[in-house]
Amino acid sequence: MPGKTVVTINSSGRQSASFIRVASAVGWHVRAQSRDKVGIVAEELSNLPNVDFRVGSLQDKAFVADLFNGAQLAFINTTHWGDEVAIGRSMADAAKKARVQHLIYSSMPDHSIYGKGWRALPLWAQKFTIENYIRQIGLPATFIYCGIYHNNFTSLAYPLFRMELQPDRSFIWQAPFHPNDKLPWLDAEHDVGPAVLQIFKEGPRKWSGHRIPLAFEHLTPREVCQAFSRALHRPVTYIRGPICIDVPVPAGYREHLEALEETLGRMRAPYFGPDLEEDCTAAAWKLWEGPRSIEEYAGEAFVIEESANGLTWMDGEEPPADTPAETPAGTPQKEAEMNFGGSC
Repeated sequence: MPGKTVVTINSSGRQSASFIRVASAVGWHVRAQSRDKVGIVAEELSNLPNVDFRVGSLQDKAFVADLFNGAQLAFINTTHWGDEVAIGRSMADAAKKARVQHLIYSSMPDHSIYGKGWRALPLWAQKFTIENYIRQIGLPATFIYCGIYHNNFTSLAYPLFRMELQPDRSFIWQAPFHPNDKLPWLDAEHDVGPAVLQIFKEGPRKWSGHRIPLAFEHLTPREVCQAFSRALHRPVTYIRGPICIDVPVPAGYREHLEALEETLGRMRAPYFGPDLEEDCTAAAWKLWEGPRSIEEYAGEAFVIEESANGLTWMDGEEPPADTPAETPAGTPQKEAEMNFGGSC
């Protein structure tokens, strides 16, 4: 498939960037859309071989038409910037008009469809709406459902996945998940790219219409904390509790967290929904056998990302807890999308 051209959007995000790196490395031609060229990820991707990095708005019909013109493949991960459903439908229409042979869309479940009284998570339900539209217009498409990013964890005061540093140098992770409920986990930067590449290689004849959970570990919150503790050589404790929002959050995210706290927390709904949750790591392992475990992530990338965000706890020089750490503009943590408890 070296002669194939593949389109990506929101290309500085963790999922798209992971795929672009792998596709470039094997000689595929990538048209990578981004809203701007700011930050180290955009700079890196724009300098990769075989990557045509294009800055433009997904609401610009002429730009989008040119982006898809002549492309054979597309990996689409919409985000909450702007009207996500409208943009997702526009991407699908452009792909169909360009006769794209295989589209992979990064979707997520709508828990409200299962008739169990579960509340939809707003930022996920939009993706499910787009998935259904792609199916309706008859595109040869595959739908991946990404687990929780390892990269979400931070000791900064972000909600849901904060590893809060304690005075005794230990960490506490507080979240609404039941401590014994297994959750799906994924290192987005390391493992999305190889898995998506393999789906493209195996093609629509095998995967068209399928939903594929991408998760390489199915771990309880306690098991996650044990993995972090082993990697960081310090106590890491899980506490089941409400989500604390101490910093400004993107539009719609507060409502998303409230629904997550109820549906996945109090009601203990399965993360991917009941039809994908069982044995949810099997498909991913068949696509890619070299994933980075959460323990490996904690001992390697987590420390690097924390340092890039201006934190010094790993050096024993962390400022007092009431002193907010400044996050330099353009660091990996700030410019890549947070997973928000799912795929974003």
